[in-house]
Amino acid sequence: MFEGVQALVAEHSELEQRMADPAVHADPGLARRLGRRYAELTAIVTTYEQWRRAGEDRRAALELAADDPVFAAEADENARREEELAERLRKLLLPRDPNDDRDAILEIKAGEGGAESALFAADLLRMYLRFAERAGWSTQVLDAEESDLGGYKDVAVAIKAKGTPEPGTAPYARLKYEGGVHRVQRVPVTESQGRIHTSAAGVLVLPEAEDDAEVEINPNDLRIDVFRSSGPGGQSVNTTDSAVRITHLPTGIVVSCQNEKSQLQNKEQALRILRARLLAAAQEEAEREAADARRSQVRTVDRSERVRTYNFPENRISDHRVGYKAHNLDAVLDGDLDAVVQALVDADTEAALAATGETRPA
Repeated sequence: MFEGVQALVAEHSELEQRMADPAVHADPGLARRLGRRYAELTAIVTTYEQWRRAGEDRRAALELAADDPVFAAEADENARREEELAERLRKLLLPRDPNDDRDAILEIKAGEGGAESALFAADLLRMYLRFAERAGWSTQVLDAEESDLGGYKDVAVAIKAKGTPEPGTAPYARLKYEGGVHRVQRVPVTESQGRIHTSAAGVLVLPEAEDDAEVEINPNDLRIDVFRSSGPGGQSVNTTDSAVRITHLPTGIVVSCQNEKSQLQNKEQALRILRARLLAAAQEEAEREAADARRSQVRTVDRSERVRTYNFPENRISDHRVGYKAHNLDAVLDGDLDAVVQALVDADTEAALAATGETRPA
């Protein structure tokens, strides 16, 4: 059982030696990649060693129980711990999404519902910013197009972990399930008769490219237009041609940024979003060419489909992909999103275990 872990133990030891070499840290990109792989393997190796020790303790307690029945309870306890560790190890050994260690760029776009949809987009932005704060991540609004009533027609935010996160805890690993159409049911502030309306906003989550070299962009493939920013003014934002629109000619992807005061800053932010979109597009193309790469029912949900409903009159949140329901919408919108996210992570893990043919002992 778990025979293949020995190769990972050897790789872990080799990485430990490489990371002690000062030359490795002269290349920040290499050091970051090795650090993430080392953290992933550390979780596997530590759990494997704990599982082995629990098995040894169980067998020793069984031998002693033959002469002294008091050790039978200890053997049972070690057997329970051994199985818990085996279950954890099975999950750690599942094929991983290669983007799970990455930071994320999250985009929210107002959809059906006009001004109310833009206000809902602002609610979603606050929810994700509070969730990131609770997780200890840093956030940066890359671009935002505000609506008349204080909502957002379109907003993009970068979410970044601090240090090297534990496997499965990086921003993209936790937020990737948020992509799709989010629907809200409530009485809009513009509704004078108290009627409940339904509107929607779209969420897109992209893994952020780690550096410029990871996604090469030929300057000749770009058309760059500058224009005057729109929306709330002040401090020269609306008085100079500082906004930037970049069109990637080979793919037709268009990114606009107007949040910063300078044209150069907006260009840098737009290129950051463009790299993330090009990385996602390349990976999606690779997955289409290898259909078996998409095992998870959660991850393969079409992003155009409704994924979640936020019902204000009933204080209810419902995720339609996994049947999750809870009556704590107020807390969720304040960033308490862990239970919702974990339900999606668990569904993904169960689907992956089923795909590998793993069966649990009775």
